[in-house]
Amino acid sequence: MASQGSRLAVIAALAANSAIAVAKFIAATITGSAAMLAEAIHSVADSGNQGMLLWGMTVSKRAGGARHPFGRGKEVYFWSFMVAVMLFVGGSVFSIQHGVNALRHPHAVESFGVSVAVLSGAILFEAGPLVVAVREFNRVRGSRALWRTLRDTKDAPLLVVLFEDSAAITGLVVALVGVVASHLTGNPTWDAVASILIGVLLAVVAFFLAFEIKGLLIGEAAGRRDRATIRARVLAHTNVTGVDRLLTMHMGPEDILVNLDVHLVKGLSGEEVHQTIEDVEKAIQTALPAARNIFVETDIGT
Repeated sequence: MASQGSRLAVIAALAANSAIAVAKFIAATITGSAAMLAEAIHSVADSGNQGMLLWGMTVSKRAGGARHPFGRGKEVYFWSFMVAVMLFVGGSVFSIQHGVNALRHPHAVESFGVSVAVLSGAILFEAGPLVVAVREFNRVRGSRALWRTLRDTKDAPLLVVLFEDSAAITGLVVALVGVVASHLTGNPTWDAVASILIGVLLAVVAFFLAFEIKGLLIGEAAGRRDRATIRARVLAHTNVTGVDRLLTMHMGPEDILVNLDVHLVKGLSGEEVHQTIEDVEKAIQTALPAARNIFVETDIGT
């Protein structure tokens, strides 16, 4: 399951993109701008993507039952992966294709003032959801390096919103530059090039997100810090002499499966072994609340 902060970031992005999409379509109809139409399609794709993210976050909270004994937490990863696919197909491919068509059949951008007003307003409007996403990301990040956090984060919805919103503002700036350049030079080629650049930008973001989320879908271990915390808490128990195999897997952003082999001091009774296992499980869950399924195997010294 994703955090409440991630859900808020998704909802904020959905509200902003839905409103912006309507404004962009109106402006694209009035101006005939290829870049504006590309941005309108981009906003529609983003709105649909955030809808899928919300659905995935909701379904991932449902009980797994007999068919899904470890829950349905990975639903959120599946729908996040689908967002990456849709971002490429619904955003990148269309923008590049439309830009190429605009290059082949140039069309002057009309109503320059409308284009600038809509794009400028959209940049300001998009900034709100991005601030929410960045604030939540920084809360999760703490003191860790930016790139390391991006690679290690298990909160796929937050990662998607962060990159989508960043790409949205960058795309808006590119579209604005293209429209202004076309107006100043009288050459509509700049507007078409802007549309192609927006498509390339979306393709890069889509491939990065797909690559990162793929690892979570097929099963990714908990971060090094979490694994070190588990090992330290287990070794702190007086009856534990060592930790051998430690296997972890994220079943969702806040759902970790833990399996470990522990070595116990010799001479323990069956009741003491049972109590030690319970103590170890409690220690892990206290230190790492996301550890929802813990399996401890013991080896008693001789």
